[in-house]
Amino acid sequence: MSISLSGAALSAFIPESARVHDLVASAARIKEKDPTLWGAEAAPEAAVRLNWVDLPFSSRDLLPELDALSAWARSNNLSNVILCGMGGSSLAPEVIGKTFGKKLSVLDSTDPTQIRAAIPTDLKNSVIVVGSKSGSTIETASQKALFTELLITAGLKPEDHIVMVTDPGSPLDQSARADGLRTINADPKVGGRYSALSAFGLVPAALLGVDVSLLLDDAAAAAATFTEQNSVAIVLAELLFSQTDQSVAFFDAGSNVPGISDWIEQLVAESTGKNQTGRLPIVIENSDSPIAGNALKVGFSAGAHADLVVTGSLGEHFILWEWVTALLSRALAIDPFNQPNVTEAKERTGEILSSWSDGVVIQPTPAFENEVLALYSDKPAESLVAGLQGFFETSTHYVAIMAYLARGIDDEILKTREIIARKTERGTTFGWGPRFLHSTGQFHKGGQHNGAFIQITGESKVDLAIPGKDFGFHTLLMAQALGDGAALSSRAFPLVRIHLKDRERGITELLEALKAL
Repeated sequence: MSISLSGAALSAFIPESARVHDLVASAARIKEKDPTLWGAEAAPEAAVRLNWVDLPFSSRDLLPELDALSAWARSNNLSNVILCGMGGSSLAPEVIGKTFGKKLSVLDSTDPTQIRAAIPTDLKNSVIVVGSKSGSTIETASQKALFTELLITAGLKPEDHIVMVTDPGSPLDQSARADGLRTINADPKVGGRYSALSAFGLVPAALLGVDVSLLLDDAAAAAATFTEQNSVAIVLAELLFSQTDQSVAFFDAGSNVPGISDWIEQLVAESTGKNQTGRLPIVIENSDSPIAGNALKVGFSAGAHADLVVTGSLGEHFILWEWVTALLSRALAIDPFNQPNVTEAKERTGEILSSWSDGVVIQPTPAFENEVLALYSDKPAESLVAGLQGFFETSTHYVAIMAYLARGIDDEILKTREIIARKTERGTTFGWGPRFLHSTGQFHKGGQHNGAFIQITGESKVDLAIPGKDFGFHTLLMAQALGDGAALSSRAFPLVRIHLKDRERGITELLEALKAL
């Protein structure tokens, strides 16, 4: 399958423009891995982050190791694949699983309810893939510790069930090898969100029984065209720059690449959302969704009603959108490889955890409270409706809903998106916390300062201890929410938090309050 590009927005592409000429020259420089393309300040980071350009070819060196890993899993009946990872370590494998119809349990949360749901009754047929580039990601480290303890308690050997994917020499690499765990190293000169075709994407794919060589073949064939005059990568980068000032809505309903929108969301938001500029991805269900606001619309199925329609195989999409993002970043004059505000959120989480003795969550005084929920705001409120009314009176470009709840369990909360979008007529994003902190969380703080933010947290009926820590997963989840809230508050952004004392009843009451606005 070859990449196809269509849609009304194509008429706005001007091949003779100075910016297009620059993008053509920039594509040639990307192929040569020129780290100076994004400016002197970005060059040191780019110099150690450009090997993603080679992955369609260099990742073939992994094939013998992946074949052996797959054979080991089959011979030991390890058919249940569980992936512990955040951001770039989990989103690409999730798309691969959906596209090829494979069952993959993705654990990219610290919510104890969601974690419990991912733990099978019997672990003997499970292989747990733990992926972390740095090897120090708190979510992944905590999940690894939990599954190690669970395996030992079940009388199973961790080395027979855990596979590590990390950079060579990382803390995780060192500890895993010392413990005798199967460990596959990724290329250290590839950033996490550009790692779909590296070991981070290919190890889970191989364990699922996916032919990874097909992904690489398709990506290699596509990449060979990107430096051509007016290639699809150049056209898309130009139109994402010129045809929207900020928001781009992606929808993959009915396409051959289900879930690709979520993967692109992280890639684009975390790469471009800095220096108070960027492109804000909004993942929508269909072309008519009010959630998009006035965003440029990109669809992935032939005949989709969108400004741009991009069709291709999954391998083609992976490498295409990495090139598009790198070229778009050139046009925006930003560094596509750093993520300063992701680090900021991590640091604030650590500070809050240190201030809570014995893992006890300390809540501030609410602006409004009843038996099922509490509203936290910088303004007092007589009711939930009154508190939300004041919040929505603020004029902003977009609304971000950030739900620190259990994905797949508390999904009723997703209904808030359309209600808010219809009420405000603004683009409305939705992120599951802490997953979105490695995605749109960077844009929230580093991109255009014109968002309004709704945090939704909830009590956990039963917490889950983190081995080796004096706090559990619920405490970690709350620290991550409050840490990110502090980062947003420090910028004086419109922010409210609704804490659900009873998740089911609280969500119902919140939905009714939003409808009453």
